Amino acid sequence: MIIYNITFHIEEQIVNEYLNFLKKEYIPAATKSRALEHPRLCKILAQTNDACLSYSLQFQVENADVLDNWHQHTGNELQAEIIQRFADKVLGFTTLLEVLPLEA
Repeated sequence: MIIYNITFHIEEQIVNEYLNFLKKEYIPAATKSRALEHPRLCKILAQTNDACLSYSLQFQVENADVLDNWHQHTGNELQAEIIQRFADKVLGFTTLLEVLPLEA
């Protein structure tokens, strides 16, 4: 199991509009195929830029192959929509995290 994390840096004046977009449009579209599951949206408390607020959107995904397939069929379209609607007011980057067992 891996965690697909997207960190967004959002200009403060559009934060509410962008969060609404994530909740009502992006997340439902991203999870529709069930390749990405259990979405979690978090505000990053340690801010590095006064003009932007940062948020982390996380999904669980079975493996990197499933994620690659999702990107080809859904992810690229969603990224293009973000660029078209929000242009340079939102900056995002992704991180893949492998879930490790806690037992020794």
